[in-house]
Amino acid sequence: MTAEARAKNIKVLIFDVDGVLTDGQIFVIPNSQGHGVEAKGFSAHDGLGISLGRLGGLRIGIITKRQSQTVAIRANDLKLEFIYQGQSHKMIAIREILDKTGYTIDQLAYVGDDIVDLPVLRQCGLAIATANARRQVKSAAHFVTPNPGGFGGARDAIDFILSAQGTLEKVIEQYLDESNTAAVASDVRTGNL
Repeated sequence: MTAEARAKNIKVLIFDVDGVLTDGQIFVIPNSQGHGVEAKGFSAHDGLGISLGRLGGLRIGIITKRQSQTVAIRANDLKLEFIYQGQSHKMIAIREILDKTGYTIDQLAYVGDDIVDLPVLRQCGLAIATANARRQVKSAAHFVTPNPGGFGGARDAIDFILSAQGTLEKVIEQYLDESNTAAVASDVRTGNL
């Protein structure tokens, strides 16, 4: 089955964070108490893509191995439906998401970049690797994004799915329609963190 055929069936889209929604760098900035404050960079293109995906009917979330207040803040800003941090074994969270939604593993797409993502990528309906992904992850993927994580890779995944479903252009026009209340509701918060 082609990646496009797989994408037509997708209802749930889950992202890894480091290396997918970010470029994988983790900045630790010392504060006055001698503790570290974590900082990461996120792509605005990905944020807008998440709004488009939600408007297009996708249920979207993240699963990450790390625990991070920075990620919690960004996930809240993006209005993500599923937020799982501290997940060494990501299939546990995947099974919980599928139980909550009633969808099957074939209706779930996952975007990853490193070997911790392989158990999900090997089972999900549409396995997506970012351009910066490790060799083993790219080998398991049905689709590799043109852009790396943190630089629009997540947006590439959303555009690919919505294009395969024949809804990308319609969703863009809905988003641009200032009178469309569904577009307003699907949009990310305005960054007032």
